[in-house]
Order: sequence, then C-alpha cells, then structure tokens
Amino acid sequence: MNSASLHQFSTLTVILLMIAFYGGTYLLTLSIRKKKEDADAFMVSNHRVGFGIGAASMTATWIWAASFYAAATSGYTYGVSGPIHYGLWGALMILFIYPFGRRFRRLAPNAHTLGELIHARHGSSSQLILALSNLLGSIISLMVNFTAAGALVSVLSPLSFQAGVIIAGVGVLLYTLWSGFRASVLTDFAQLVALMAIAVVIIPAVFFAMGGPTELVAGLDNLTAEQANFFSMDAILNQGAPFFVAVLAYAIGNQTISQRLFAVNEDHIKPTFLTATVGYGAIVIGLGMIGLMALTLGVEPLNGDMNNLIPQMVSSYLPPVFIAAFFILVIGSLSSTADSDLSALSAIMMADVYGKNIARGKADPRRMLLVGRITMIVATAIGIVFASFSLDILVMLVFVGALWGAIVFPVIASCFWSRVTNAAFTTSVLVAMVTFCVARFEWLPMTGVAGLGFEFLASIGGGIIIALMVFGFLGRVAGAVAGLAAFVAMLVFATGFLREYTVLLASLTAYGTSTLVCVVMSLASRERFDFDTIAERVGNYDAAEAATVAGEHPSKPAPAGLATQR
Repeated sequence: MNSASLHQFSTLTVILLMIAFYGGTYLLTLSIRKKKEDADAFMVSNHRVGFGIGAASMTATWIWAASFYAAATSGYTYGVSGPIHYGLWGALMILFIYPFGRRFRRLAPNAHTLGELIHARHGSSSQLILALSNLLGSIISLMVNFTAAGALVSVLSPLSFQAGVIIAGVGVLLYTLWSGFRASVLTDFAQLVALMAIAVVIIPAVFFAMGGPTELVAGLDNLTAEQANFFSMDAILNQGAPFFVAVLAYAIGNQTISQRLFAVNEDHIKPTFLTATVGYGAIVIGLGMIGLMALTLGVEPLNGDMNNLIPQMVSSYLPPVFIAAFFILVIGSLSSTADSDLSALSAIMMADVYGKNIARGKADPRRMLLVGRITMIVATAIGIVFASFSLDILVMLVFVGALWGAIVFPVIASCFWSRVTNAAFTTSVLVAMVTFCVARFEWLPMTGVAGLGFEFLASIGGGIIIALMVFGFLGRVAGAVAGLAAFVAMLVFATGFLREYTVLLASLTAYGTSTLVCVVMSLASRERFDFDTIAERVGNYDAAEAATVAGEHPSKPAPAGLATQR
C-alpha cells in the first residue's frame, strides 16, 4: 500500500468527464435563464427560494473540496473522535445562524446581504468592515477550490495542475455568470443529489473493500491511547475547541450562508437550516471514517501528502468506474462552493459597495447586474491566477477567521441592543484584530502578566460564545447564566494553561476583546436606535426602480409589502 500509486485516467477521459459535468450543469441553468434578468433575482432569487432547494443549496455549498480532505485528515490524525470533531462542529455553523437569522430577516426582510442591514444600523464604516471580511473570505475560498481541482486533475490524469485550475474556473463561471444566485441554488440541488448518491455508494464500498467492521475493530490496536480515546484531550484542544469557537464566526461572517438566509422563503428558514445541518454532518462524518479506516490499517499517505489520502484509498480499493464517480464527486463539491462564492462576491459588490456607497441608495438595477457580472469575471481570474501559483494561503485564512470572530458580538448586539453605536462597532473590531495578532503571532511572550491578561480576555470570549449560543435558542436570561458559568469555568481551568494552545487562545481573545470594547463604549453612549427604521432603509432595488418609474415616492412602501430603497 505504501508504495502504491494513484490510478490515472487518460487525458481524453478526464476532459470528457469535465465537459460532461460542466456542460450538463450549464445546460441545466438554461432552463431558468431569463431574457431580461433582474438584480434582486440575481442576488437572492427575490427572497422566494423554497425549502427543498434551500436546504440542498446550503448543504452543497458547505460541503466544499476541503471537507473531503480535511475530514479524512481529521480521522487519520485524531482517531475515533476526529470525524466527529470536524463534521459536528461544521454542521453547527449552519445551525447557529438560524435563531439570529430570524432576527435579521425580521429587521430587514428585503435585504440581500448582512452588510445592508449593518449599513442601515450603523453606516458605511461598519458595513465595509463586514464587506471586506467577506470579500477576502470568498476570494480565498475560490482559490482553495480551484487549487483542489488542479490537484485532483494532476494526480488522476496526465494533465497539469494549471490545466485543472483553468478548466474548473472557466466551467464554474460559465454556468453562474448569467443568472447568478439563481443558477447557484439550482445547480446546488442537482449537485447535492449526485453527491449524496455517489457518497452513499463510495463510502460503504471503500469501507467494506478494506475489510468492513471486523478489520476496523481489529485495527484499533494500531491506534495510540489518545487516538483510541473518544474524549481525547489532544483532539479536543487542537481541533474540537478551535472548530467550536469558529462556529459563530463562520455563521455570522460568511456571506454564502447569509445570502441563503435572505433568499429562502421566510416561513421555511427553520426547516431549511435544520435539514442542512443534518445533511452536512452525516456526509462529512462519513468521509472522515475513510481516514479512520486508513489509520487502523496502517496506511501511509502517498508522498506524505494527507490530501492524497482519500484518492489513494479510492484508487487502491475500487475499480475505475468508482474512481470516475469519485472524481465527479469532488469536482461537484468544489464547484457548488465556488459558484456560491461568486454569487456572494457579486452580491457584496452590487449591494454593499455599489448600491450603498457609490450610488448611495439610488442604484440602477441594470448597472448593478453589470457590476455583479464583472465581479464574477474578475474574481474568477484572480482565483485562477493565485491558485495556479499554489500560494500558501494559511496567513490570509488566519486573518479572515480572526476578523469574522471579531465581528460576531458587534453584529449580533447591533441587531438586539439599541445602544450599540457605529464607533463601538468599528473600534471593537479593530482593537480585537490587534489583540488577536499579538496572541496568534506571539508578538508578546505569553508569560507573566501578559499571559494572564490574554487568558482573561479569552475567558470572556469563551463565556460570550456560550452565552450567544444559548441566548439564540433559550433567551436572554438563560444565555446570561450560561455565559457567566462558562466565564468562571474558563478562569478556573484555563488560567496558566490556555497559553499553550496559541490558535485557541488567539481566537477566543478576538471574541473577548471585541465584546469588552463594544459593551464599554456602548454603555458610555446615550444614543438609542429605532430598529423599525431598518426595513425602510433596506429594500428591493427593482421594486424601487419600478416605483420611481410609476411616479411613486421611492421612500414609500412598495406594493405587496416590499420596502423600497431610500
């Protein structure tokens, strides 16, 4: 096994597989193509996405290329608890936006991005911080997915890495460019159906080809004590806890999630997000089990590269037809996320940058569509170029994750607490970013008073994460009690200990700092905000244009309850 090589298809076979996938996806989008597309449909399908399509789109978007490799790596590295830590916390990222998402939709039922809501609440500076974090996050995600496509093509065919990157980039752009988000959610549904059908076959096939439950149990002797322990502290502190901390950061900061929140029919938000949570968790945990099986059998990743683990297992144990299905499975998963990133990027540039800051509420929907499509083309080009260089994007991912963690409390508090000011929002995020960098890159030695100070901030962060999660589902009192208990527990057990886990310490520090600064500055202010004004300030751009053409005042509500752009 350790000297085995991956199965390779001919160049013609891989090209035909790619053409079949992207060509079929493009033909599918022709069924929804309009002669005259409108801006609201391009961004959020006019807020009318149904339950089935919405849940499928959310699941397919969240299962990206990294899910395959990282889930298997988790199982291989941390043993029996690895797949749970990766799949469960990833699923909770979808679940935990639901209670806050209901509030977002209630405040701004016709919003296209979370940034529009924040603009109506605070103004441009806070909105642009949120927009910038999403622009960086989506560009990086594009790069990761195009990189995964290039790597897959290069190891399973004679084609080069760059060729795989270009084919995937052009293919995704081809079917997304005209109809935007509408094309993304439609193809997500088809891709998820194919993904589930293939996964249901491939995962058990690999499992039983390797010997099934008997071999799995027999191979447990090859695991270390930590890997065999379902409650391994090594797995919890190095993977489970950092992932848990990231749950709210990704749920609040990721535009691909909030875009679907604003697109789904409001009555279907709860079942959509619950279904996507279960679907994602089941598939990704299953993929992680392949890594666990490889560990129990003593398999060494080919060339020492953990990303080769799943292709290696599929190639070694399954016939070519299953390998071809696996190829489509990975291409479909990375494409479903890449088209969502393109849709998210276009919506941010259309609504947050052009609509709110350039046109200043007088946006031309036709020009918005042009902005959205140009954004997709430019973003695809950037993604292809940087993916082709195989750059190390870890540092950028670190900064984006920190930025999302720093904005969680200010965003949620701004939607529930009338005292939060624009200055409190902006200052808290910037200060949190600085303290995150100090802790993450150890600009100060985490010893003595400095170490205690950062552990105190991290304890606040741990408390606020628990408080917000409980608050979302059980209300303010329960959230406050749970958060206080978590804060005290962190002070008791994490002091003098947490500084040894830099990633976790830095992430919690971002939460704690932003919370502390935001609360102190908000309490010092006498400002109060009327939440009812948000719906008046955020509306559908096409409805606003139609009202203006009809001679109605654009600040008056449009027919059928649609708020117009002020």
